[in-house]
Amino acid sequence: DWLRFLLFFFLLGEIRRIPFEVMVEGGKAPLYEETLEDLGRFNEQPVLPFNAYGTLAWARSEFEPNSASSQFFFLLRDAELTPTGSNLLDGRYAVFGYVTSGKDFLESLKAGDTIESVRVVSGAENLVSPS
Repeated sequence: DWLRFLLFFFLLGEIRRIPFEVMVEGGKAPLYEETLEDLGRFNEQPVLPFNAYGTLAWARSEFEPNSASSQFFFLLRDAELTPTGSNLLDGRYAVFGYVTSGKDFLESLKAGDTIESVRVVSGAENLVSPS
């Protein structure tokens, strides 16, 4: 979804709202448009929790879970400071991935930095053009 977003929406100049989505452990389908807290399910664990340095999530306005568009953020705290189930981010923001290498580069990023180019290094054959 992230790569499709970059290629088909962001780079082509079309900004779209991204509905809030979270999948809980043991769930059969993702939950949409409401946070786990809003649903009274704050004790359930998301499949992709905020528990690792470099967690990627969609940025949104504080009180509108469906307001994400082209902005995202990285969690820049280590796991011991954000244990799963004990932080205020799990189930409130939609996590879509983790940085698995390049911690030094991630630490060098600053607010206002821009993406100047994107290169697909693998998985392009799995992209489906939106209709």
